[in-house]
Amino acid sequence: MSLNPRHLVLNMLIATDGAPLSAREAVASSALFGIRENSVRVALVRLAADGLIEAEARGTYRLGPKAAELAQDVRGWRTAESRVRKWNGRWLGVHAGALGRSDRAALRRRQRALQLLGFRELCRGLELRPDNIAGGAAEVRGRLYRLGLEPEAAVFSLSNLDVEREAKARALWNGKVLTQGYVRSRERLEKWLSRAKELDLVVAAREAFLIGNDAIRSFIYDPLLPEPLVDEDKRHAFVETLLAFDRAGHAIWRELRATGAEQKYDAPTH
Repeated sequence: MSLNPRHLVLNMLIATDGAPLSAREAVASSALFGIRENSVRVALVRLAADGLIEAEARGTYRLGPKAAELAQDVRGWRTAESRVRKWNGRWLGVHAGALGRSDRAALRRRQRALQLLGFRELCRGLELRPDNIAGGAAEVRGRLYRLGLEPEAAVFSLSNLDVEREAKARALWNGKVLTQGYVRSRERLEKWLSRAKELDLVVAAREAFLIGNDAIRSFIYDPLLPEPLVDEDKRHAFVETLLAFDRAGHAIWRELRATGAEQKYDAPTH
């Protein structure tokens, strides 16, 4: 799998939960994925220039202000289920019809914010999701604005859709596919965990990062739908396995750094 050096460095910093990352650690860890030192150092310079990371000390970096808010939301995947409440059939809406589309950067931030919170377009300019997030419209409104949705967008709760629109709203997500995804992902994680101790430490670290990153990313963008739109028990079982996988992966990377094994691994020169 080919990894973008910028994305890899950002993921490493997010995974440290606020701890700084040295350039040396970034280079050594990136080498496990076939990324050359020069590519990592260029990525560090460009991330700093974009304000996504900043220098903690000479040769050491932490997340910058432009990435801190997103990182906080990303790290929240571990407690995401605790923010879900029983659904009463109401919806949360975002009216974005009056917002411009010519500013591509603003449009990307808007779309990312809406995707992260599970909204889908019911009709032009109106995005919906079930109102099953603790704190309701006020909580979701604040998160959307922090993640980049323009304050001009109205965020509100609504109910009593007509029969046709209610049916269309419930069909915005494929709950069957989401539920099947929970089952497949859980099985993949469990299979890897069952053989992890048999793997070489460097191989285990690399696979733990790649597999875990893929599973965590899918859950970060999970819409956290309620019953009956998805099977919540199967989602919970997946999350519990993902938490166990995350703990195992962190333990492997701590052992890798303690032994210095990643320092001995060189990126390919071809």
